Amino acid sequence: MKNILILADGSIARHFVEWIGRKRVADNRYYVTCFHEDATPEKLGKNITVIKADPTSYARIRHIMDDVKFSHVFIVMENKEDAIYTLKNIRMVEDKIRIVLVNQWDDPQIGREEENVTLINVDELIAAHLYDQLPNVPVVAQNVGLGKGEIMEIHVPFGSTFAFRHVGSILQRKWKIAAIYRHEKQILPTNATTILPNDTLLVVGKPLVLDGVYRTINRRIGLFPEPFGKDLYLILDFRVDKAQMLLYLKESLYMMEKLEEKQLFIRIIYPNDFELLEKVKNYESENVTISVCYDDHDVDHLIEYDIQEQDIGLVFISIDAFSYGSIRETLYSLKKVVYLFGDQLLYNIDKSIVLMDDERKMESISSTAFDVSESLGLELCLCDYDPEGEFETRKIVVEHYETLAHIFNMDIKIEHKIANPIRELANMENVLQIAPFEKELNQNSFWKLISTKISDFLLTTRKHPKLLVPYALGEEA
Repeated sequence: MKNILILADGSIARHFVEWIGRKRVADNRYYVTCFHEDATPEKLGKNITVIKADPTSYARIRHIMDDVKFSHVFIVMENKEDAIYTLKNIRMVEDKIRIVLVNQWDDPQIGREEENVTLINVDELIAAHLYDQLPNVPVVAQNVGLGKGEIMEIHVPFGSTFAFRHVGSILQRKWKIAAIYRHEKQILPTNATTILPNDTLLVVGKPLVLDGVYRTINRRIGLFPEPFGKDLYLILDFRVDKAQMLLYLKESLYMMEKLEEKQLFIRIIYPNDFELLEKVKNYESENVTISVCYDDHDVDHLIEYDIQEQDIGLVFISIDAFSYGSIRETLYSLKKVVYLFGDQLLYNIDKSIVLMDDERKMESISSTAFDVSESLGLELCLCDYDPEGEFETRKIVVEHYETLAHIFNMDIKIEHKIANPIRELANMENVLQIAPFEKELNQNSFWKLISTKISDFLLTTRKHPKLLVPYALGEEA
């Protein structure tokens, strides 16, 4: 049991004592000393004792503190001179006790030279609360943790780049979504929890990082590839990309021009043709940075370092380079959007398509599908192709995409057809396929003969370019 002495006078003191009575901390015992009746509320808790005495009287304060051993003293008084005298009296009785002094007069000198004194400036507190009510201002915890902004509350507006994304699809390095508040209820999120518009996120991390997270959450859709990152990254592997290398580079530059204020970082690995290397280097500019790796060791670690250092959101890579070694696993763990080049060039693409799959996967990639389609000026088509014609089982997914189309004020074409989705895709021209970034992607061409899973054809068909979007279905995803 801790005994706490409150030297009270005025409106703030009365509200403070009333708050104490409501919260009822069982392990605390409060002694309220005052000489005005209006300093305490009418109803008091059982653990509050009121002492009618003059707090400025040294004799009375000494008598009170001799009778009871206090751990803390709170000075909450309206009159400045009374507060100063009271502080001096307490220090004469006990020079080591912890004191909390409410500064109601915006005087920076009061209690400044005293040890073990916590000063609470009323004007600063009110100004801080007023500031928190301004739009576009993040709310940070003032007296939790370090109180420097490492705990922040962020509202998710309609059209946010975070809306309708699974928590697990968002890379959280040096910060974390600790809780979600929705309809006055707290949700402790898992990887599979979907963030919805009007949610409030409680995030923790480094203050500087959280400032960036706040700005990203409040940006509206149309800033692809956020929130996965800001800039673009092209991997050119001379072992497999030499024949198409300049085309891959031009497609990446085209994407950079279509997006707003992006940088393109090019990483060349396994260079073995110096004439071609010089041709690639000619494309270097203010917005295009080219780096060459001459060391064959730890290429995956170098790519991971590049992506983290440059805040990359979208990675361009050929299917052959993507399938080589462990680059695919590296990109999957980093939760970045991956663009796989196809035989059909990006300049000629006029439609983006999503082939219907697992409900949770479709919801997780939906926001990105709308975002990239709007950014590139593509018609978005949700293709519900089923050989058995069981369209009712995917009705919820269709409604989800229709809702997003309304929210983002975009058109979407929804096709229902009794057909093999793989054959239908093979007959399409000039489309960008948007699909979930699966952890396991089949590379065995023979498997195509017996499989109907869309993911089994992503690396075995090269006609169409593909956009792989990170998603999460559960804690292990």
